[in-house]
Amino acid sequence: MRYGFTTGSCAAAASKAAAYMLLTGHEKKTIRIETPKGIPFDAQIEEINREEDKVSCAVRKDGGDDPDVTTGALIFASVTLVSEEQTDNKNIIIIDGGLGVGRVTKRGLDQPVGNAAINHVPREMIIKEVSEVCGLTDYKGGIRIEISVPEGEKLAEKTFNPKLGIIGGISILGTSGIVEPMSSQALLDTIRVELSVKKAEGCGEVAVSPGNYGLEFMKKHYQYDLDKSVKCSNFIGDTIDMAIDVGFEAMLLTGHIGKLIKLAGGMMNTHSKEGDCRMELMAAAGMTAGITRETALAILNAPTTDEGVRILKEAEKLEQTMEIIMDKACFYLNRRGAGKIQIECIMYAKELGELVQSSGAEKLINRIKGMGV
Repeated sequence: MRYGFTTGSCAAAASKAAAYMLLTGHEKKTIRIETPKGIPFDAQIEEINREEDKVSCAVRKDGGDDPDVTTGALIFASVTLVSEEQTDNKNIIIIDGGLGVGRVTKRGLDQPVGNAAINHVPREMIIKEVSEVCGLTDYKGGIRIEISVPEGEKLAEKTFNPKLGIIGGISILGTSGIVEPMSSQALLDTIRVELSVKKAEGCGEVAVSPGNYGLEFMKKHYQYDLDKSVKCSNFIGDTIDMAIDVGFEAMLLTGHIGKLIKLAGGMMNTHSKEGDCRMELMAAAGMTAGITRETALAILNAPTTDEGVRILKEAEKLEQTMEIIMDKACFYLNRRGAGKIQIECIMYAKELGELVQSSGAEKLINRIKGMGV
């Protein structure tokens, strides 16, 4: 299956091309950037508009074999020079959003309130690529970059952005720079193969996480090798079934609260298209733990679970609420396991780290690491 490139990669490529044309005076029809994944992106440059002090151009989003609502949209970058007086003779790259790029209105998202919804990895990509052009041309002044998506406001209506508190357009996203195909059957087949390989290596227990962040959490906090884990994507229930079929005795599930809280509602597939009850579950657990009506409403209106966690901590009800969420999640996990496999779970948040773990999680971690019980 063919992979594609994120809106963040498109924004970085358009920014690099526009900066090159502005600083060299030469037109550029193609440009190459390096994605965080290490895969180069050779972008075709469209809609070139060159002026004496500004250049704008666009890259068309291609989602590969996993197209989303932004596939086919033009991601524009407009680059202008900032005067030496404004930069204090330092190389400064200022990034903002224009038409069709959303603006953050709620706390708890990747960017602060008021900022354009251009996430930190795309920002880092833009700075890296444009800085390279500045180095090649020996330009030491400042640069202002505006990212825009003319269709963005209309496209955003088909996303979760309005609910998250991002208004006026889409977000510029991407952590790896590429869009990997997400065929459900292909993913399930891959998960089964990985489980089978781990079992064939003599493992009786397996560590599982929905994605890269969960694997990195295990590495950072428990010194567990990422390569020994199995990434299950959103297919938690199916992974439990396959782990039983393959013959595992125990499974440790580690993940961000934003995905795993859905388990407390009995959702064994955590993809957003299957449902989104995160804030309702958090508010209900918080009320069971004794939060006020006002705090519950604040959680229900929060754009992300990380912000909900912050609200609970401020209300001094975080620990009790997380215990309730974990108890519910374990009930449904063990119901799916039907007594055929031990299942333990750890949930964490971006800023606070580990939030809660099931009663047997620490012993299982030690067993999986080969340290004994």
